Amino acid sequence: MGSGRIRRLASVKARTPRPGRPARLSRERIVEAALRADLRTVTMRDIAERLDVSHSALYRWVGNRDELLDLVSEVVVERILPTTEPTPDTWRQWLADLAWRMHDQFLAVPGYAAHVAMPHRHNARAFERLRGRVITAFKAAGASDALAVQSWHVFGLGVVQWLGAQQMGHELGPDAPRFELFLDVLLRGLPAREPGSP
Repeated sequence: MGSGRIRRLASVKARTPRPGRPARLSRERIVEAALRADLRTVTMRDIAERLDVSHSALYRWVGNRDELLDLVSEVVVERILPTTEPTPDTWRQWLADLAWRMHDQFLAVPGYAAHVAMPHRHNARAFERLRGRVITAFKAAGASDALAVQSWHVFGLGVVQWLGAQQMGHELGPDAPRFELFLDVLLRGLPAREPGSP
């Protein structure tokens, strides 16, 4: 066999993918596939099919559906957190900006707001970051440590439940508040105060 033919065969062999070789995966590709799926019903099989990889290849990166949803939460929380820090002069606007970022990002991912609104184990790392920043905002408003934590729960529960109901298509009635009205009333009542205090 001539050396030219050997070189041509070697070149063809180098370009031909090996049978059964999985496509290259990364956490970024996996999360991107999940962000396009409906997170209320998505399965590991769905994600593997979207990425055109075997189940075993996907499981080498993500152990189960809960880990997949944790990865999604890390990305979503990263997107919604403002780059600035709240101050005594800006805390209310800072929280309003955060709530609108939550509105836009949670509703942009199919099923994500509904998923977060349902009782379940949240991603501790991602949501602890969100919790910490919101508590800092309420402390900037003058709330004590304890009332800043209570205010976080009121704020987080209120915004997430509104978004979850919106995404699940629940009929809240024709007079259900628009998000901007709901948010305005919510923030005017925060930070939390002890009942009976001025």
